[in-house]
Amino acid sequence: MSSSKPDFYTVLGVFRDATQEEIKHAYLSSAQRLHPDKNVAAGETELFLDIQQAYETLSNPTRRKQYDATLPPEIDTNKVIKHEIFYSRPNLTRMSEDQLLYVLLEISPREEKKETLPAPPLNICLVLDRSTSMQGEKMDILKATAIQLLRSLRPQDVLSIVSFSDRAEVVIPASISLDRRKQEASIQMIQASGATEIYHGLEAGLNELRRTHDPSRVNHLILLTDGNTYGDEQACLELAEQAATQNIGISGMGIGHEWNDIFLDALASKTGGSSAYINNPKDIERLLIDKFKSLSSTFADEVLLDYKPADNARINYAFRLQPEGGTIDTTNPMRLGPILQDTPLHILLEFVIAPTAFNEQNDVTVLNGTIKTSITANPIPAPPIRLNLTRELQAQPSTDSPPTRILKALSRLTLYRMQERAQAAVDAGKIDSAVRHLQNLATHLLSQGEHGLAKTALFEANTLERMNSWSASGSKDIKYQTRALLLASGKKEKNK
Repeated sequence: MSSSKPDFYTVLGVFRDATQEEIKHAYLSSAQRLHPDKNVAAGETELFLDIQQAYETLSNPTRRKQYDATLPPEIDTNKVIKHEIFYSRPNLTRMSEDQLLYVLLEISPREEKKETLPAPPLNICLVLDRSTSMQGEKMDILKATAIQLLRSLRPQDVLSIVSFSDRAEVVIPASISLDRRKQEASIQMIQASGATEIYHGLEAGLNELRRTHDPSRVNHLILLTDGNTYGDEQACLELAEQAATQNIGISGMGIGHEWNDIFLDALASKTGGSSAYINNPKDIERLLIDKFKSLSSTFADEVLLDYKPADNARINYAFRLQPEGGTIDTTNPMRLGPILQDTPLHILLEFVIAPTAFNEQNDVTVLNGTIKTSITANPIPAPPIRLNLTRELQAQPSTDSPPTRILKALSRLTLYRMQERAQAAVDAGKIDSAVRHLQNLATHLLSQGEHGLAKTALFEANTLERMNSWSASGSKDIKYQTRALLLASGKKEKNK
C-alpha cells in the first residue's frame, strides 16, 4: 500500500453512493477476513486498521460528507477487472406475450494486473469415497494420483485428505508438512469398505479446510465418489451453503454411472464450483491433475453477481461456459465461479421479459446489479462493477444479426437444453417424448459436425424405445458430452 492516504471506498470495496447497510456489510466481511487474530501475513494488520478507519469515517454521515468533499472525481473504469456484454437481440418489441433475451457476460483480468499478481497458494482438501464399490482399479489409481499430487505441492501449499464411507477418517490433516514419506504411507493404507454417506466426508473435509483457511489462499474441496448418498442430501447442501459464505469452493467428480449427477451439480453450484464425469477410471489422474492446475492459476476465486430483480424481467436460466462448464444457481447473490489468469469467465443468462414491461416509454430495465470479485493474491477488495442491462423498445424487431460469439454459444446451449428436456421426460415417464428430444438432438448434432455424439444420442433413443430406460452410462454420457461442447465453444472464442 502506498504512503498516500487510501481511498476509504476502495478499501471497503464499495461504490461512493453505497448505502449505510452496504458499508456495514462490507466492513463486517473485510474485518472477519483480515482480523489480526486470524491473519498474520505481512501488511494485513495495517490493512485491517485501514478498514477500521474507513468504516469509522463512512458510517458517520457527517464525517462521510466531509470526507467526500476531499475526494477527486470518481473514475468509472475498473483498473483490475474488465467486462464485456453481448445481447442476443439489439432491441425488444412491444407485444402481448413473453420474450426471451440472452445475455453473454465475459469477465477477465486486465493484462497489467494478470502479469503482476503471483500464483496463489493452495489450501485443498481431497475427500475420497472409500466405499466397497471403490475397491480395485478405481482405488489404486486414486491413491497413486493423490501421492503424485502430494509430491507436486509447492512449499506454500496445503493439502489435506479425507476418506469416507459410512464414516469419515482424516488421512492427512491440513498442515504444511515435510514428512512426505509418512503422508504417502497413510494414503497407501486407505482400504475400501462400507457404504457411501457423503455428509460425513464433506463435513470432515470442510473442517480440515477451516483449520488452515486463509483469504490469500485458494480454499477448495474436491469430492470424488462413485455412488449415491442416501438421506443426507439436504444436509450436504446446507454444508455447501455454509462453505460458500466462507469463500470455500466445492468441486465434485463422479466415477462410473451409479452416482447422482443432479445432486453433485447442485452441491458444487452452491459455491460456484462444478462437477465432472469420469467414465473410465484411467481418467482420474488426468482430471485431478487438470483441476489442480486450474486452481493454481486462479486470478479471482469468487465472482458474485448481486442483483435487484426487475419488476418485469427475471433470470430464467444461467450457465457458465468457461472456465468450467455448468449450470448456475440463480439465487441472489449468484456465485458465477472463478476467473483464471489465462481463461476469462463466460456466463450466459436467459431472461424472460413479461408483456407488462412494454408499457415503458423508451427502454426496458432487464437487471440492475453489481459484480463483486475476490482477488486471491490481493487482500484489498477489487472495486465493484455496476451491471445495468437495458434494451430499447421498438415497434418492429431489428434485422441486425446478433454477435457471432453469442450465436455460437446459443447454438451449443440449445443442444444442452435438448438433453435436459429428454432427461426430464424420462423422469416423468414420458418415454415417447424423450425419444423425440434425443432424435432432434441427434439431427442438430449432425448439422454441427458432431457425428460421434449424434450416434450416442440415437443409440440412447433406441435404448429408451426398447427398454424404457437409459443404458448404464447413457444419461451421463449425453449430459456431460453436450456440456463439453459449450466449454469448447467458449475456448474457441477466446483463441480468436
